[in-house]
Amino acid sequence: MKNLKYYPSNSTETFSFDHVHIPFDKQVPMHQQETWELTYIISGSGIRVIGDVVENFYEGEVILIPPDIPHCWSFDKNVYDKDGKIEHICVFLKNEFLDNLKNLFSELNKTISDITNNQNALSFLGKTQTKIQELMKKMCSQNTIERLSTLILILDQISSSHSVNIVGNRTSERKNEKKLHEIYMFILSNFHRTIDLNEAAKLVGMPKSTFCLFFKKMTGKSFMTYLTDFRIESSCQMLLKTKMSVSEICVASGFNDVPYYNRIFKKIKNQTPTEYRKSNS
Repeated sequence: MKNLKYYPSNSTETFSFDHVHIPFDKQVPMHQQETWELTYIISGSGIRVIGDVVENFYEGEVILIPPDIPHCWSFDKNVYDKDGKIEHICVFLKNEFLDNLKNLFSELNKTISDITNNQNALSFLGKTQTKIQELMKKMCSQNTIERLSTLILILDQISSSHSVNIVGNRTSERKNEKKLHEIYMFILSNFHRTIDLNEAAKLVGMPKSTFCLFFKKMTGKSFMTYLTDFRIESSCQMLLKTKMSVSEICVASGFNDVPYYNRIFKKIKNQTPTEYRKSNS
């Protein structure tokens, strides 16, 4: 997989806490690690890749990613806080830490088993999301011992939650799925400009006709339909999170013609971009 960094856990700590407030472009690139990762996006939004899943993400999200799943967060340069920065909190957990909790405290046996038996990246919703947000913010002012007790409360919230969405999974090593992942990453990096089928097909070393059949079989959509849907979803994020004009968003999301953008947007969302912004503001 191209541009994939692997981060082994070199720390002697069995869990670690990281609170960052940085410019949007200082994020870690596509990577995977041997620890569990719990991330709370305080400010900023953009597009994330977790395994084979490419989706928009928004401030407020809380995501749990199991070990060894490739992932990255691509923050939108137009969405930031009053300091012009993005902010998030991450907690990293070693499997050793979870196993020790399970072995030492019988009361935590089910809690830890529920978590470690899950192999998918999860996004938490509703009351669970709110509670985890509160606990992770609380950790910012705590020492290591206090964070440990708060972390156990967070693990309980994760284990008992039924309000979750699956937002990623382990990328298969099969050749076809690796090619699909390359295409996803290509779209993520280039959707704002003109892309044609020949360029996408060349990326994975296929004739255009073969590529079209391959992409439709793997995703259920044609490449151009997928690209258009992706651009519309990205423009929705800009409409809600920025003060850019509709014409600016049209260009930033890869559409070069405003009437065409308006027409496609309404076809997919049943509203014009302006109506969507007003009704969701």
